[in-house]
Amino acid sequence: MRTAVEDYIKYIYTLQASGIKVSTGNLAGLMQISMPSVSEMIKKLTDAGYISNKPYHGFKLSPGGEKIALMQLRKHRLLEYFMINVLNFEWEDVHQEADKIEHAVSEKFINSLEYFLGYPKYDPHGHPIPDIKGKIAALKSMPVTKAKVGEFYYVSSVDDKSNEILKYLKEIGVRINSKIKISKVMAFDGSVIIILKGKKYLLSRKIAERLFVSGIDRNSEI
Repeated sequence: MRTAVEDYIKYIYTLQASGIKVSTGNLAGLMQISMPSVSEMIKKLTDAGYISNKPYHGFKLSPGGEKIALMQLRKHRLLEYFMINVLNFEWEDVHQEADKIEHAVSEKFINSLEYFLGYPKYDPHGHPIPDIKGKIAALKSMPVTKAKVGEFYYVSSVDDKSNEILKYLKEIGVRINSKIKISKVMAFDGSVIIILKGKKYLLSRKIAERLFVSGIDRNSEI
């Protein structure tokens, strides 16, 4: 299968799993390509039976399309785990590298890699890794923008598509499973002040929307 087709299917799944309407505009924005190019590919994917396309309701992957998406995510996330935990890559560098490599490796290779790595359940950015049967854990988390002021949370995952955001989070010490407290939400621009290890840090709305947390005991100490 061609690389472009696999990429489209994977990103459609990403939007679908996030509960976001899969439209031409949303897909073009996520993949950073033109809408005419997306429209052309959507027609090809529909004709091939990988997606269903209902006017005004967006696109949805068929069972066959979802199977391809989960395999690509499995390859991508296991490769990211390997690069960070074995090759000592930084977490802001692995997404683009995995994007390049995932299309070149076979299922046999990725199954052997999973065994070598000890069957990890989550990638370095907190995203669940589909197993060999295509089963994937559901994430029970929310973006920081929807978290409650005064509550304590664990960092559960972070969007891995922006190198700059990942670099900033690394610089201030945010990691998967870090404990943070929501100190304040700025009503005028949606930015959020968090407390991490006793220090306050400002997260712009763009960053806060891409950092996901799950709740913990409100009496926990940071």
